[in-house]
Amino acid sequence: MKVIKKTIELPDGRQITIETGKLAKQADGAVEVRMGGTMLLATVVSAKEAGEGVDFMPLQVEYKEKFSAAGRFPGGFLKREGRASDYEILTARLVDRVLRPLFPDNYHADTFVNITMYSADGVDCPDALAGLAASAALAVSDIPFNGPIGEVRVARVDGEFVIDPTYEQLEKADMELMVGATYENIMMVEGELNEASEADLLEALKTAHAAIKTMCVAQKELAEEVGSTVKREYCHEVNDEDLRKDVHEKCYDKAYAIAKAGSADKHWRQDSFDAICQEYIDALPEEEKEAKTPLVKRYYHDVEREAVRRCILDEGIRLDGRKTTEIRPIWCETDYLPGPHGSAVFTRGETQALATVTLGTKLDEKILDDVLNQGTERFLLHYNFPPFSTGEAKAQRGVGRREVGHGNLAHRALKKMFPEDFPYVCRIVSDILESNGSSSMATVCAGTLSLLDAGVKMKKPVSGIAMGLITDTASDKYAVLSDILGDEDHLGDMDFKVTGTRDGITATQMDIKCDGLSYEILEKALMQARAGRMHILDIIEQTIPAPREDYKPHVPRIVTMLIPKELIGAVIGPGGKVIQGIQEESGATVSIDEIPEGGHIEVAAANKASIDKALSMIKAIVAQPEEGTVYHGTVKSIMEFGAFVEFMPHREGLLHISEIAWERLENMEASGLKEGDEIDVKLIEVDKKSGKFRLSKRAILPKPEGYVEPERKPRGPRRDGDSRGPRRDGDRGPRRDGGAPRGPRREGDRGPRREQSND
Repeated sequence: MKVIKKTIELPDGRQITIETGKLAKQADGAVEVRMGGTMLLATVVSAKEAGEGVDFMPLQVEYKEKFSAAGRFPGGFLKREGRASDYEILTARLVDRVLRPLFPDNYHADTFVNITMYSADGVDCPDALAGLAASAALAVSDIPFNGPIGEVRVARVDGEFVIDPTYEQLEKADMELMVGATYENIMMVEGELNEASEADLLEALKTAHAAIKTMCVAQKELAEEVGSTVKREYCHEVNDEDLRKDVHEKCYDKAYAIAKAGSADKHWRQDSFDAICQEYIDALPEEEKEAKTPLVKRYYHDVEREAVRRCILDEGIRLDGRKTTEIRPIWCETDYLPGPHGSAVFTRGETQALATVTLGTKLDEKILDDVLNQGTERFLLHYNFPPFSTGEAKAQRGVGRREVGHGNLAHRALKKMFPEDFPYVCRIVSDILESNGSSSMATVCAGTLSLLDAGVKMKKPVSGIAMGLITDTASDKYAVLSDILGDEDHLGDMDFKVTGTRDGITATQMDIKCDGLSYEILEKALMQARAGRMHILDIIEQTIPAPREDYKPHVPRIVTMLIPKELIGAVIGPGGKVIQGIQEESGATVSIDEIPEGGHIEVAAANKASIDKALSMIKAIVAQPEEGTVYHGTVKSIMEFGAFVEFMPHREGLLHISEIAWERLENMEASGLKEGDEIDVKLIEVDKKSGKFRLSKRAILPKPEGYVEPERKPRGPRRDGDSRGPRRDGDRGPRRDGGAPRGPRREGDRGPRREQSND
């Protein structure tokens, strides 16, 4: 067994090791990637032949985290890992987006990349190692791949850029980006920023790319030692060059004319392009149609792509007739639906998003239970992309990976501007009703409008725009496109989404499909995106200049309060009995959390009366008894020496027989008190050690005229010679009738010392 290992050193001195030859040797390629106590195993297997009729790259990337990696059991009944979490899906998508463009265009074999986290130390972020692991597995295999690539997370912590920061560092970061790149070019960017400038973003990309180059060098050295620099031979396409040339000659001018027409009607354009291809197929001899039709469609796709790109580069005319910097017509409307707590429609060209906002209580929080991430989330965003939005006749089956990814981007764009002290849990749902490019950015804009309509006091409104790029390496021509169409995304070289406020960028996502993208072009795209964002923000602010002054009438009202930490148990009660009683009696929903400052309580209800009732009950529980205060209480039990009175919720004190009336009472029957009686009492003492309460009724009664306090007899010395201190009021001596000794006293009272002889 030959084991080969390479070490990569990060700028701060931490090390990443790549090892192959020990595990999963039957896969086409397998590597272990370690950093500290975190270990990922990446494997790649590719079929020897392509499937019949397959003319694309059938790549599938899976990322999985084992709960055992952190010494945890999975939740749920089965106690077994199930479907991929959103976090695992997003991590797999990040890897896929870097790898996919780097396979040869004519390679069509089923290829599966599996990355599994088998160990985690909770210090380093494993998702930052996934792209490196996948690329290294491809590097040691014989699968054709135009890599290697590296993938790192870059964050700005205390003004300094950090590569692959720890979880602790990440909590203090004001900028976080995942960057994937080859040695020569950046291929993928995704992340969130706290209103960073365009210059800051470019600086972060340069820092990340420098670290990635080191990773690429290490993988090339690993591949040379393994002997995998020579890749397998394959033939997944059969081409007819004469047919390719003929399709170009007969179809290019017609396709160019459609592209130059600049029609805003998506369906007309597509039907016109399709008609050109169909016309060529219809002209084929009958005996050749079946064999040549698939090739004609493939060659015509290349013709259409070339015609659209040349029209943009040579004449500055886009498919829908716009200039390169022009934004499609926009209309939007808020308060569109009566039922939700906030709603808005945002339409840009042929892309339309309907967003709704629901405000809820703490009970509506999303519970996070990933392997390394546990907690709750109060701001949620869900994105739905039904087939009818693009005119497709098919059923909608669950939420796909694309929807998870687009929703995550919009969530990142808005969450930095969500108010930190907002008492509600908030859920935005964006349903795409029409789509022709940039539906995730329409979600950001519709989300902003719906939040403002719901009365959420956002820090600042956010807008988003998708940028495209057309390049020609032969002539060094390029065109940066604002607000790209779906076809421009498909036929172009870049999809660059940027969201932000007037003061900076909040989120970004970029996929590059070409080689040699310079930082000069990136800077131009960023500045052009900023101008587009400002234009869209103008329209948003014209539609709704500020958040609603108050929530809509049917929004549940929430009031919060903070109580001392030691009183949390009193509010909850044994088995939750007290808090449940408050909810039943008031009709409000009450939740309580322990935070460093104390107990954070949320009270929510549809009307003010329920909230006020619940608050008064809670305040009565948490209020601190004060000596000298008169309380209205209830007699809970009668003893021979007095009564126990509940003078505050769940607080009882002793009303001694001597404190009931000014005159002397021979027994409790003479007091006339019985269980359930409501009486006023005065708190005369709180024992600081035991926390027990002494009450008095006579202290609030008028003193009888001529009343003289009876003298107390001095106490003699103890039988054991010890001197007694003064008797505390309420203590009992021996029985006056000489009867049997008294039993132990309640409330800490003491009887006389009974010494027992050893004789």
